Amino acid sequence: MTDSKVETLSRLAQWRIDNFTASTYKRSDPFKIGIWNWHLSIEKNRYLYIRLFPEPSRLSKEQLPPPFARFMLRVTTTGTNRRPHISPVYERLLRTSDDFVWPIDSCLQGRFVIDVEFLDLKIYTPNGGEGKSIWPNDMILQSLATQSTLRCLSRMLDESIHTDVTINTADGSVQAHRAILSATSPVFHSMFLHDLREKESSIIDIEDMSTESCTALLSYLYGTIKQEDFWKHRLALLGAANKYDIVDLKNACEESLLEDINSGNVLERLQEAWLYQLNKLKKGCLMYLFDFGKIYDVREEINNFFRQADRDLMLEMFQEVLTVWKPA
Repeated sequence: MTDSKVETLSRLAQWRIDNFTASTYKRSDPFKIGIWNWHLSIEKNRYLYIRLFPEPSRLSKEQLPPPFARFMLRVTTTGTNRRPHISPVYERLLRTSDDFVWPIDSCLQGRFVIDVEFLDLKIYTPNGGEGKSIWPNDMILQSLATQSTLRCLSRMLDESIHTDVTINTADGSVQAHRAILSATSPVFHSMFLHDLREKESSIIDIEDMSTESCTALLSYLYGTIKQEDFWKHRLALLGAANKYDIVDLKNACEESLLEDINSGNVLERLQEAWLYQLNKLKKGCLMYLFDFGKIYDVREEINNFFRQADRDLMLEMFQEVLTVWKPA
C-alpha cells in the first residue's frame, strides 16, 4: 500500500499515513464514494489541517453536480493508546478544497490513520431544494430494472414469445401481444375489451401501414425502438399515434418533425400539423414561412398546396400574413 492510497468499503474511506513530518503536505490519490471521486489532503502548520473535496477534473469532465455531503472524520495514531480525534458531524456543499477544512490542535507526526465516514451524499440542487440522496441509489436501481425489462420485451417481440395477436399490414403481418397493445393504447384496449372482431379472431388489420413501419410502431410500444427507425418512419408513426390515441408517441413525433423544417418539407409538415392538430408544429411552420420570409422559397409549390389545403388552414395562413406584414 502506498502512502497516498485510500482504501474504501461501503461508505467508509481510510487513509493510512506512514510518514508525516512537521513540514509535510500530503494529498491522497483519488478514491470513489458514491458517484464522485474524492481527495483527502493534510498539511501541518500550527494545526494539522485535514481537507476533503471532490476531484475537480471529474466534476468538469463528466458534468457531475457538486455533492452535498454529511460526514464525520476520525484520526487515530498507530501503536499507542492515545485517544482518537473525532470530528463533529459536518454537512457541507463541497466543490473545491476550500469548502471544508478540519483543524486539529495536535502535534501528530509519523504514522496515523484518517477515517472518513459518509453518512449521506446528496446531489446539490442550485434552486435551493433539499437535494436528492444517492443512497439508496434509486436512479441506478431503476436504470438496471428498466434495462432488464426492455431486454425481456425485446425478446418477446423479436422471438414471438407467447404472442397472441396477429397484425395484418399492407404487405405482410407481424405478431404481438394483446396485453402490451392494450396497456399502451386505449383504442387497442377497447378492441379487446368489447365483443369486437379483433377480440374474437385475435387479428388486427392495419392496412395503412407497411410491415416495416408497423414493426417500428411495435418497437416503440415495447420500448425498444432505435433512433434511426423512429426518424425513418416518423410520418407513419404519427398517423398511427393519432389513430390509436398513443399520446406520448404523437408528442414525440411532433417534436421530431419540428427539428428539421426546411423549404423542401415545410408545406408537407404544415399539412400534417393541420391534419393531426399539432399546434406547436403548425406554429413552427407558419413562423418559418412568414416570420422568416421563407415563403418566397416555395413559390412553385405553394399553388398546388393551396389547391389541396383545407379552407380553415388557408384562412389561418392569410391571418398570419396580415399579422406579419401589417403596416407600421
